[in-house]
Amino acid sequence: MRGRDEDTGEFFSESRSQNRREALEILALGEKLVELTAAQLARLPIPEDLLGHIEYSKRITSHGARKRQLAFLAKQMRREDDAVLDAIRDALEANSETSKRAVALMHRVEHWRERLLAEGDAALAELLDEYPGADRQQLRTLVRNALAEKAKNKPPRAFREIYQVLRELVIPAQSAAAGDPDEEADGLPDGIDDANEDDGRD
Repeated sequence: MRGRDEDTGEFFSESRSQNRREALEILALGEKLVELTAAQLARLPIPEDLLGHIEYSKRITSHGARKRQLAFLAKQMRREDDAVLDAIRDALEANSETSKRAVALMHRVEHWRERLLAEGDAALAELLDEYPGADRQQLRTLVRNALAEKAKNKPPRAFREIYQVLRELVIPAQSAAAGDPDEEADGLPDGIDDANEDDGRD
């Protein structure tokens, strides 16, 4: 079934419908780019002149003015070659997958910390089987100290240190297993921080 123009009520021809879909896709891409940080934008293959329009759009906060600027940005993007826009989309997708992997790794670190605190030596034995380089005595001491901190409502220093120790074990091992030479040294892309490092305490 052909689409209908909401403004005029006219049915679109197939070519007009296709053009409208492509225009909306480019508008959506522009909106996504405007939401990115400067560091994230710097990693994308965006032409310099187009980057200027994106950065200007980011500074506009008024709803009406922002909507008009996004429409103008989309117009500028439609002037770019399809290959340029495809390259931007591909880079966005790659960064998205990298971020998903990084978040999954952080969740794995948190999972091991929770198990160590809840299950003690049983979880520690499993951790050592999976990561033979782990320091049994160090982790056992940290777990004991973290439990004591919680019981006495003290600052969670050991609790945070467990996260760091596990992070140094889990992330390099997982990155090596994935065989990704382009991963950053700590296995996390820019923009993925350790915001959850000191979470989980009641």
